[in-house]
Amino acid sequence: MNRGRQVYELKVSLRGSRPLIWRRFQVLNDVTLFRLHSILQIVMGWTDSHLHQFMAGQIHYREPDPEYGADHEDDRRTRLSRVLRRPRDAMVYEYDFGDGWEHIVVLTHIVEPVPGTRYPVILAAEGACPPEDVGGIGGYYQFLQTMANPHHPEHREMMAWWGGPFDQNLYDIGARNEALMRRRRVGKTDA
Repeated sequence: MNRGRQVYELKVSLRGSRPLIWRRFQVLNDVTLFRLHSILQIVMGWTDSHLHQFMAGQIHYREPDPEYGADHEDDRRTRLSRVLRRPRDAMVYEYDFGDGWEHIVVLTHIVEPVPGTRYPVILAAEGACPPEDVGGIGGYYQFLQTMANPHHPEHREMMAWWGGPFDQNLYDIGARNEALMRRRRVGKTDA
């Protein structure tokens, strides 16, 4: 296999979720980690409303910020292929430092690009993305219990906050791939 532009098949799983919330998707290996963040936001279903970082071993990758000092590398200058090199290599993607959503990103396969295929593309998925600002994985499960129990004292308030029922199994691959395609058209992802 040549060492040029390749397609990485990644599996991203939300740490602590049971049943596991996961996505399998393909992306070009020369994407920056900052662009991968934008892709993961769409793939997972987040709203890109909070800070993020990637962690591989002892190295942290994020946007430069004087508040956090210089103990990290710039995710805008780091290519995915520099961090994940071979199948089974993994890193952590943390989104929203307050809620602490940690995702395990694993490189599962490396393949050659298929002519005419647009990347990134989602191949498979399970589980709805938790709501933003629900309090992390523990808050998410409390949210699900409250939503499922019409007799819970906070049920009505939670339904109003969310705007109706919540289906923890709902994930629309077609709609998410459309969102990726729209993002590509306006030049916001490497693809």
